[in-house]
Amino acid sequence: MSRLVRAGGWLFRRRTSLPLPLALALLLIPSSDASRASALFAVGAVIVGAGELLRLWAVRHIGVISRTRSDRLGPLVSTGPFSFVRNPLYLGNIALWVGFAVSAGLVWLVPIFVVVLSLEYHAIVRWEEDLLTSRRREEYRAYAARVPRWIPSIVARRQSTVDSGPSTVTAIQPPAANRQSAEELPQLTDGGRLPTNSWPETFFSERGTLIAIAVGYLLLWVKHNV
Repeated sequence: MSRLVRAGGWLFRRRTSLPLPLALALLLIPSSDASRASALFAVGAVIVGAGELLRLWAVRHIGVISRTRSDRLGPLVSTGPFSFVRNPLYLGNIALWVGFAVSAGLVWLVPIFVVVLSLEYHAIVRWEEDLLTSRRREEYRAYAARVPRWIPSIVARRQSTVDSGPSTVTAIQPPAANRQSAEELPQLTDGGRLPTNSWPETFFSERGTLIAIAVGYLLLWVKHNV
């Protein structure tokens, strides 16, 4: 196992706390463009909204399993955004942080955030891919050959609609205390695809990120106005 893959496994288990320095930078560094603060705040909010919509779309297909830190694999999915790109949740996360940087009036931080998060997520994805390749073998290799890692592909989507086999994605099983039995795992529909979650289930699963966004904007408002 390469150092990059090992680092990715370490980062995966700590991926929620690692962006905290980015959050502190947004709150502690003074805005560099006060004259356009309102406009930047609005533009950033639009970017954050787009990133969160992508996350909601992805979570609706992958479910609560995306919140876990275990290396146990769950069902494999290739529907929704996962039919265009293999890592839509991470792309959504990058959009969230870019949007917050713009809303904070710290546009110069955007390329720094993109580089830092891209390096972190690339290492995590390499670990996930190594895990999936070792356990799902040809099933995952076929999916990875069809769907790009980072740049969405319409061609991949078209190919996915032709395939009738089970879907795929980097879905990680919950820890043992919360793990479902085989009988409780989502069942494939007649078309060979996993059923999507309802929107109420999706919003409940995504509640942590939605709360974090609300708190983040509240803190930015306090920063700009107090």
